[in-house]
Amino acid sequence: MAMARARRAETALADQRTHEDGAAGTRPVPLVIDLDGTLLRTDLLLEGMIALLRRNWLALFAMLFWLPQGRASFKHKVAEAAGLDVATLPVNEALLAHIEAQKAAGREIVLATAADELMALRALRCFPVFDRVIASDGVTNLKGEAKAAQLRALYPQGFDYAGDAANDLPVWAAARRVIVVEAPASVLRAARALGKPVEAIPAAPRARALLKALRPHQWAKNALVFLPLVLGGLAGEAKAWSVAGVAFLALGLVASASYLLNDLLDLAHDRAHWSKRERPLASGRLPLVAGLTAMLAGLAGGLTAAAAAGPAVLGGVLAYLGLTLVYSVWLKRVPMLDALILGGLFTLRLAIGVAAVAVPWSPWLLTFSMFLFTSLSFAKRHTELRGAVRRGRSGPIAGRGYQPADEAVVLAFGIASGLASVLIFILYLANEAFRHAVLAAPLALWSFPLILVLFMGRVWLLAGRDALHDDPVAFAVKDRPSLALAALAGFAFAVAAFGPPPGIPLPGIAQW
Repeated sequence: MAMARARRAETALADQRTHEDGAAGTRPVPLVIDLDGTLLRTDLLLEGMIALLRRNWLALFAMLFWLPQGRASFKHKVAEAAGLDVATLPVNEALLAHIEAQKAAGREIVLATAADELMALRALRCFPVFDRVIASDGVTNLKGEAKAAQLRALYPQGFDYAGDAANDLPVWAAARRVIVVEAPASVLRAARALGKPVEAIPAAPRARALLKALRPHQWAKNALVFLPLVLGGLAGEAKAWSVAGVAFLALGLVASASYLLNDLLDLAHDRAHWSKRERPLASGRLPLVAGLTAMLAGLAGGLTAAAAAGPAVLGGVLAYLGLTLVYSVWLKRVPMLDALILGGLFTLRLAIGVAAVAVPWSPWLLTFSMFLFTSLSFAKRHTELRGAVRRGRSGPIAGRGYQPADEAVVLAFGIASGLASVLIFILYLANEAFRHAVLAAPLALWSFPLILVLFMGRVWLLAGRDALHDDPVAFAVKDRPSLALAALAGFAFAVAAFGPPPGIPLPGIAQW
C-alpha cells in the first residue's frame, strides 16, 4: 500500500520540474522539506512531551517550569529530556519516494523544520537523503516568517518548499513552487491563493481515522448498564430506560476518550506491535492534536452526561475513569493483574447500571461478570502471545509484562475463568433469580449457561487456531456464530423480562 501511494505521488509530482532552469543550463533550485506533519506523520514536540509523561507524570511540573522560558527553549529541553527515537515514527512514504527521486536527479535536498535541532539531527541520521538541516536552536523558533526569512537569505535564487500547515504559508509565499502535503482543505486553498505553481499530496479522510480510534464497536460493552434494569423488574418503566440510556452514553464517551488516552501513552509500544502499529494515532493517519482534542471533548461530554444521570452514576463513571488511567499508566504492564483490572472495568459497568436505576445489588451477578470478562481479557493476551510466538519472539512483549513462555499459563487461567463464570451464573439462577417476583418468565434464563459455554468455547477454540482478533469484543461483533448466540441470548432475556410470546407457556415464579 505504501508503494502504491508512493507511485501515485510520484506520478502527481513528476511534472514539477526545473524546466526553466534546465533551459538556461543552471543547477536546479533546492527542494526544502518540512519535518512535522510533512515528512513525518506526527508532531515531534507532542511526541516528546507524551514520551516524558509516559515515563514519569511528574515531568508535567518540569514542563510547566520550562514553558515561560520561550517556545524555542521549551522545545530544546523537551528534545533533550525525551530522547525520542525518530526511526520509530511514521513516515510519509509517498513524499519520501519523491524526495529520493529528486535527490537522484541531482537536486539539493534541505530539511527545514521548526522542531529543535536535536530532533532534526536525529532525523538526518534516519534520512541520509538530506544535504543540509535548518532547525530551531533553543533561541530562535524557526517557524513561519522566521523560516521564510532564513531560507530567502540562504537561497536567493529560489527554492521549492513542501509543508502541511497554515504556518507554512509565509514560507510558500517566499518559495518558487509550493508542495502541500496532506494538509486540510483550508490550507490548500490558501496556498493556491498565493498564485504560485502548487502540487498536492492529498490526505486520507481523517474522519474515518478518528472514528476508528474512538472504537465505537466497543460501546457494545456498555449495554451491560441495561442488565440490572431488566433483572430488577424495571423493563416496563420508560424513566428507568431513559436514565440507563444516559448512563450508557456517558460510559461510551468516557470509554472512547480513555481509548484515545491509552493510545497516546502507548504510541511507542503500539508502533513496535505487529498489528497495533496500524492504529490511527500510531500510524500517523490521525494527527496527535486531533486525538488530544477528541479525548478532551469525550471526557467533557461523558462527565456532563454522567452528572445528568445522577450523583451515583457520576461517581461510578469517575471511578471507571480513574481505574482506566491507572491501568493505562501502570497496571497494564503487570501480568495477570492487567486481565483482572479489565474484568473489573466490565463489572463496573454493571455497577453503574445498578446505581442508575437504583435496584438491589446482586453479588452473584457482579461475580459472574468479573469471571466472564476476565476470561475474555485473558483471551486477548493469549492472542498477543500466540502472535509473538508465531513471529519467533522470545523476549518480553512490548508494553506488557508477559513473555511468550507465559502462553500456557494464560490459556489455563482464561479457560478456567470462563468456566467459572458459567458455574457462577448457574448458582445465581439457583439461589437468587427465582426468589423475587420481578421477572415474568425467569425459566428462560436457564438457556444462558448453554449459550455461554458455546460462546466461550468458540472464543478459545479460535484463539488456539490463531483465528481470533486481538480484541474478543471486536471479534464478537463481526463473527456470525457469535452474533447468532447474542441474538438467541437477547431473545431469552426478553422472554424472561416480558414473558413468552402468546401461545408458548412457560412456568412463572409461582411454579417455582
